Amino acid sequence: MTTAIKRHHPGPTLCRAVEYGNLVFLAGTTATDRTGDAKAQTEEILKKIDGLLAECGTDKSKILSANVWIADMKEKPLMDAAWLAWVDPNNKPVRACVEAKLGSADTRVEIMMTAAK
Repeated sequence: MTTAIKRHHPGPTLCRAVEYGNLVFLAGTTATDRTGDAKAQTEEILKKIDGLLAECGTDKSKILSANVWIADMKEKPLMDAAWLAWVDPNNKPVRACVEAKLGSADTRVEIMMTAAK
C-alpha cells in the first residue's frame, strides 16, 4: 500500500504545499506586497502560511521546522518581531535563519516549513 501525495496550488515550477502521510511541506513563501520592511513582509507571509496549513488540515501548533531566508541580517529583529507575535509559544518549531540574496531586490524574507497533521 502506498501513501497518496496531495499537491496544492500547482504552478509551472512548484506546488505551494504538498501533503504526504501525516506531513505537510510548504514551499518557500514570500510576500506579494514587497513595499514593506522585513516585519511587514513576514506578517504577510505568516498569514499565507496560516491559510496553507488550514487548507492541509493542520495549523501552526504542528509546525516541525522552518527555514527563514532574510535579505539583510540587520532586519532580523524586524522579522523576529513578526515571528514572535505569530508563533505558538508552546509549540515552537526548530528554525534556521540565514542571510541570502533572494529572488528580487525588494524581497526581504522567504519562509519554508514542514508541519505534522
